[in-house]
Amino acid sequence: MPCANECSDDGPVTPVAQSHLYAAARLARQLRGRRVTVCLPARDEAATVGAIVTAVRAALVDAVALVDEVLVIDDGSVDATAELAAAAGARVVDSGGAGKGQAMWTGLATASGDVVVFCDADITGFTPRFITGLLGPLLCDEGVALVKGAFDRSLHGRPGEGGRVTELVARPLLRTLFPALAGIAQPLAGECAGPRAVLDKLPFVAGYGVDIGLLLDVADRHGADAVTQVDLGARTHRNRPLADLGAQAEVVLRTVLARAGLGPPVDECPPLVASAPPVTRWRRG
Repeated sequence: MPCANECSDDGPVTPVAQSHLYAAARLARQLRGRRVTVCLPARDEAATVGAIVTAVRAALVDAVALVDEVLVIDDGSVDATAELAAAAGARVVDSGGAGKGQAMWTGLATASGDVVVFCDADITGFTPRFITGLLGPLLCDEGVALVKGAFDRSLHGRPGEGGRVTELVARPLLRTLFPALAGIAQPLAGECAGPRAVLDKLPFVAGYGVDIGLLLDVADRHGADAVTQVDLGARTHRNRPLADLGAQAEVVLRTVLARAGLGPPVDECPPLVASAPPVTRWRRG
């Protein structure tokens, strides 16, 4: 990466960048006038959202002027998610409860940042390194169009056993239909970041298909090499019962098949900025 030595503490980053290499103060010097928005889509995350907002604001707004705006997009919560997020210093926007894809699209439409970082609001043990890690490649390499978080996920305390839809559905589909993206460790990760100029021109798939939809669409328009990933360490969040994962798996399956031209279109929010179709389609080779 062109400025990896300048931005990281330990020299050039590896193909899977390490989040600890990106110090907030050094990244702030790479902003060059760009504004950064952190966007947290949330539904019934009262147990965690306040702590996440507080951590981001303390470390990356107040201590170092890296993040300009923290948004929480309330996706139809019935608990105190919105109130706790606002009390912690976030700007709260109601997306109407139509699902994660709509919430992320609403966040992008509302955000003032030139760079937008998305992060799930159910993480326990959150640290600001999640944000600096996702920002690092974007601020240090103009060729990066999307950064995906990579991490270890546990299941009921067993390391590496989480991410059941990822390992049983998403990654096998990518290996089969989109082999250029087979190395993406967490294609369904809600932790991702991109330049607004890229994200504005993409549709946002409704519901749980949004994360893999963005991955496929960025690679389609900008090439798989424009997607990078950052190791964020361990990520702990609520583990859903197996019975609740069927609907999510189906949406992921339908999204990938649609993008491969093997299934009907999926519901999606339109791009915020109209753009011509890509000239080159990489997806089937």
